[in-house]
Amino acid sequence: MFQPRSVTTNPPSLATGSALLTLVLAMTLPTPLLAVDAPAASRPAGGGKVIYVSKLGDNSDGSSWAKAFKTIHAGLQAVPDAKGGHRVVVRPDTYVEANLYPAHKGAAGAYNVLVGDWDGKFGSGATGWVVIDSSCPDVVVRTDPKGITGNPSFIILPNGPPEKGLKSIDWWGPWKCDPSFSGAIWDRWEFRHLYATGSEGGIGWDMTCQANTEFSAVVDDCVGIGRFCGACVMAHVGRPNEPVLFRRSYFCCMDWWGDAGAAYVRAGHTKMPEYPDAVFEDCTLVSPDNALECGYPGFDRYTRVKFVNCRMIVLNYSQPVGTPGTGVIHTPLDGKQLHVDLDGCTLMGYKAFGAGKGEISYTARNTKAYVQFQQKLPADIERLGLWPTDTFRSIAPPERPLGNPILTKDERTFGELCEVAPVVWKDRLVMLECLRPATGAPEEHSLALKDVETRERLAHFAVGYSLASVIVHDGVVHVFAARRGTDGSWNDVTHFWSSDLKKWDQNIAIQQESEHLFNCSVCPADDGFVMAYETDDSRFTPFSIKFARSKNLGDWTKVPEVVFGKDRYAACPCIRFVDGYFYLMYLEHRTPRWFFETCLARSKDLKDWEISPTNPLITPEAGEDINTSDPDIVEFQGKTYLYYSIGDQKTWAKVKRAIFPGSMGAFFKSRFQHPQRPPG
Repeated sequence: MFQPRSVTTNPPSLATGSALLTLVLAMTLPTPLLAVDAPAASRPAGGGKVIYVSKLGDNSDGSSWAKAFKTIHAGLQAVPDAKGGHRVVVRPDTYVEANLYPAHKGAAGAYNVLVGDWDGKFGSGATGWVVIDSSCPDVVVRTDPKGITGNPSFIILPNGPPEKGLKSIDWWGPWKCDPSFSGAIWDRWEFRHLYATGSEGGIGWDMTCQANTEFSAVVDDCVGIGRFCGACVMAHVGRPNEPVLFRRSYFCCMDWWGDAGAAYVRAGHTKMPEYPDAVFEDCTLVSPDNALECGYPGFDRYTRVKFVNCRMIVLNYSQPVGTPGTGVIHTPLDGKQLHVDLDGCTLMGYKAFGAGKGEISYTARNTKAYVQFQQKLPADIERLGLWPTDTFRSIAPPERPLGNPILTKDERTFGELCEVAPVVWKDRLVMLECLRPATGAPEEHSLALKDVETRERLAHFAVGYSLASVIVHDGVVHVFAARRGTDGSWNDVTHFWSSDLKKWDQNIAIQQESEHLFNCSVCPADDGFVMAYETDDSRFTPFSIKFARSKNLGDWTKVPEVVFGKDRYAACPCIRFVDGYFYLMYLEHRTPRWFFETCLARSKDLKDWEISPTNPLITPEAGEDINTSDPDIVEFQGKTYLYYSIGDQKTWAKVKRAIFPGSMGAFFKSRFQHPQRPPG
C-alpha cells in the first residue's frame, strides 16, 4: 500500500597492559573529521557492508564470524564510508569497552546499525545480550585537573591497581563524547539488542562542540544503565521527520544528584518546536528522582519530548518534611522551556511535574499517575488510589531483549508487487498476486494465483480490482478485493469465488458509506467468518479498520460501532482467529518519520484490543528502505510464513517473507510474552 493514497584507530582492548596503551591512544587522538551525509538515493538497497564482531574471531577483517574483530570498537572503525546502510553485528558476550565511536555517520534513508545477535539469527552461535560494560576494572580513571572549567573531562592514569566498580567520572561512558569530541558522529545510527552499563551513562549522545546540530538515531530493544542517566540526547536539534527514537527499552539511572534522570533530553531550539526532539515508546524508565530530566540552571533553549505507553518510575516518595522527589518529569528551567506529550503512560513518584519556576507545558492522554497522597495532579491525568503492581514489577531490566522472537527473514524477494496473499490450495502453497499497473488505470489492475515455488500461474481474473485477500473453504477459493475507480479511488469490497480456478462468480460483499475501502482480510471464527476491512472514514485517523461477520462467506453484516484505529494509523489489516483470540496485523505510519512498520494486536470480541508488547511485528532492515507493509500470513507444513511488502511507499515495492519455525498459534502467542512484565 503506497502512501499517500491520493495520491583510524586501533580498537581499545582492556585485557592486557599493552591494550591499555591502545585505549589511551584511542581517546587522545584528534577528533576525526565528520563525514558528510549522502543522500538515500546514492545507496542501493542492500549495498551496505556487514561487519562481524566476536571474541572468538581471528581479529583479521570482520568479513565473517571466523574473521570477526574481537572488539566492538574495531568493528565500528571498519565502517567504510558515509553512504549508510552498513551493519555491525556483534556476538552475544560481555565486552569491556568504553568511549566507542564509529568511523562514519549514517545517511538519510540509510541508517547504519549496531546490532547484537541476541536470538542467533545472524549465525553467531550464541543467544542473549551483548553487554557493553564500561566499568573497565584494569583502567584507572580520574577527573582531569587541567580540563575545561565547570565540566572537565577525564584522564587515564598510566599505572595503579585495578579499580573495580562503576566508573562515575564525567564523560566516561560506553559512547565517546567530551568537550572536544561530539556525539554527532552517531547521527543516523540504530542500536539494537545492546545492554550498556558500568559508567556515567547508558545509551546516549551529547553534541558538545557541535551544539545545536541536527541529529537523529534509533534505539530498539536495549538496556541503558548509568550513574547520570540510562538514556540521553543533548545539545541537538531534532529533525521534524526524524526524532531520536527509543523503543521497547529499559533505562535506569543510579543517582539523584544534579541533573541526573533515567532519561536526560536537552535540545537547542530558540522556541518550542511543533515536533518532538526525542520519542520514547513502550519504555521503562527508573530513577531515584526523575524519569525525565531536562536542562541545567541558566540554559535558555527549548525542548520537546514524547512518551507513548511508557512506565516512568521514581523511587523517592519522601515525606514533604524530608527530601522529596523533584518530579517524575523535571526541569530546573522555566517550565515553559520543556513540553512533554504523554500518551498511554503510567507515572510513579512523589509528584508528577517539577520545574525551577512556572509550570511544565504538557499534553496527556490515557495517562495515569500514582503520587504521594498530598500532591496534586492535573485533571487530565487519572489519579491512581492503589499501588500499580503491574507497572512496578517492570522495575528490573528484562532478562532478554524483546525484539522479534524466532522470526527469520527470507533473503529472496517474490517480485515487484505490493499486495500478495498466501493460501494453501490442494496441498500447494499458492500466492494471490495483485498485479502492479504501469499507469494506475482500472483496466491495468487484476489478480493472479501462482504456485509459490514453481511460479506456475494457476488463474488470472478480476480485471479492475486489487488490494485483495484470499481464503479456501470446502475446496472453494474465495477472494475479496477492492474495485479501482477511474478517478483513482478504491471502492467497495467484492467477493470472487471459484472451485476450479477457471470460472469465477462475483458479488459485492461490503458497500462503502461516505468512505473508500481498501485492503481487507477474512478468517474463519467459532461462529462463521470475520472480515477486517480498511477505510478512510473521515471521523477517525487517516486509515482505520472496520469489521463484518458472515455465516457463509457470501452474506455479510457490518459490526456496528466497532473500529480499530480510532486513535492510531491502522492500515493493511490481516486477521486470524486462533485459540479464542482474533489476531490483527496492521500497518502503522511511525510519524513524524516517513517510516512504516507492521504491528500486532489481539482481541476476544473485536472491541477491546491488546497491543503486542513486542511491536513492531516486523520492521524495515538493511535493503528494505522504510517500509514493511501489507502483511499476510499462512501456516504450511509445520512452519508459519509471513509475507510483507518493502519499498519507499512512493515509487517502488517488492514482496518478501519471514519464517517462524512453528505453528501460527505459537507465533502469535510468543508476541504477547513481555520480558519486562513477568506472568501472573
